[in-house]
Amino acid sequence: MDIPFRKTKKGISFRVKVEPRSSRKGISGTIGDALKVKVHAPPVGGAANDELAEILAEEFQVKKTAIKIIRGHSSKDKIVEIEGIDAIP
Repeated sequence: MDIPFRKTKKGISFRVKVEPRSSRKGISGTIGDALKVKVHAPPVGGAANDELAEILAEEFQVKKTAIKIIRGHSSKDKIVEIEGIDAIP
């Protein structure tokens, strides 16, 4: 993946565009400077955010607790931080 990211004190952060209620689940590429992630869950009660964290944790091989949504909890456009890594493989 070739997406722009920033190094933070704890790891890295980058932009994510979430597509809720999708028939497929997973990372589907990039849109501009953001990673596009499709989730099955609807954007209700944090379900889509939880599924986003699961998908990113699996992709980057970190624990789900290492994924933090910095900005955009109720938006499709988010800033996500992953703790414990220093680059996107």
